[in-house]
Amino acid sequence: MTPHWDDIRIFLAVARSESLSGAGRILRIDPATVGRRIARLEEELGAPLFAKSPTGYVLSEAGQRLMGPALRAETAMQEATEEMAGQAGGLSGQIRIGAPDGCANFLLPQVCAAIGAENPDLEIQIVALPRVFNLTRREADMVIAVSPPTAGRLTVQKITDYRLHLAATVRYLRSHPPIATLADLRAHRMVGYIPDMIFDKELDYLSEAGIERVSLASNSVSVQLNWVRQGGGIGVLHDFSLPWARGLQKVLPDQFSLTRSFYLVRHADDRRLERQNRFATALVERLRQEVQSLEART
Repeated sequence: MTPHWDDIRIFLAVARSESLSGAGRILRIDPATVGRRIARLEEELGAPLFAKSPTGYVLSEAGQRLMGPALRAETAMQEATEEMAGQAGGLSGQIRIGAPDGCANFLLPQVCAAIGAENPDLEIQIVALPRVFNLTRREADMVIAVSPPTAGRLTVQKITDYRLHLAATVRYLRSHPPIATLADLRAHRMVGYIPDMIFDKELDYLSEAGIERVSLASNSVSVQLNWVRQGGGIGVLHDFSLPWARGLQKVLPDQFSLTRSFYLVRHADDRRLERQNRFATALVERLRQEVQSLEART
C-alpha cells in the first residue's frame, strides 16, 4: 500500500524532532494524534518505523529506508505548490536558515530583515547553533557553514571571505602589560572557544596565535564578544562584529590576521525549488554586501 502524503509529512516531522510532542508542535496537531497516525502507517507498511530510546524516537531500519523516498516526496510537493502558486511576485511561505553564532547574531538579522521587507508574505527563521546542521534530516532549508562539506547530496556555494583579529578594550590595554609580540599574549587573559566544543577546525583561532590556555571560554561568539567588551581579556573577534561594540581596538593587526569563509549549503534536490533559489540568491548577495560594509568600518 502506498502511504498518503499526509502520513509521510507526519513521519518526517517525528524523524526530525525525535518526539511526538515536537512533531505536534511543528504540525500544530495533538501529540496523541501524531502517535496514532504513526501507528497506522507502521501497520500499513508492516514494519516499525521508530524505536523508543531514552533520548526520544529513533528511526528503525525500516524508518531509515523510508527517509529517502519521503524526502523526495516532500520535495515534489514543494515543487507542485510553487508551480501552482507561481513565483512572479514576492516570495512567500517559510524558510529556515541554520548558521553559526557569529553570522546569526551580527549579519543575518539585518540581511533577513531587508529580504523580509521586500517579501511581506515570507516567514524567515534563523537557527543559531554552534554545531554542524543535518540537511538530510531537514533541520534547516539551507545552512551557512564555515567550511564546505565533502559528503552528502549537497550543493555548496562560497558566499564571501571575512577577517578576524585580536581585539581588546582600550581600557584593558592601558591597565595591563604592553603587547609587542604574540609571545606577550601569554601574560594576558585570553577569551575564546571552549576547546573541546570547537565543532569545526576553522574556528580554532587561538591555536594559530600559539595560545594554549583560554581563561574565559564559551561556545558562543556573542558571549566572547561581550567578555572582551567588558574588559575581561583579549579575544579573536570577527571584524564584522567590531562595529557592534564601542571601545574595542585591534591588537597586533600586522602580526596576526585570519581570513575565513562562509559557504551556503543546500540539499541537492532543492535546486529545483525556484522559491529557495531566489531566496538564496538574495541572501548571498546581501551577505556579501553586509560583510564588506561592516569590515570597512573597522
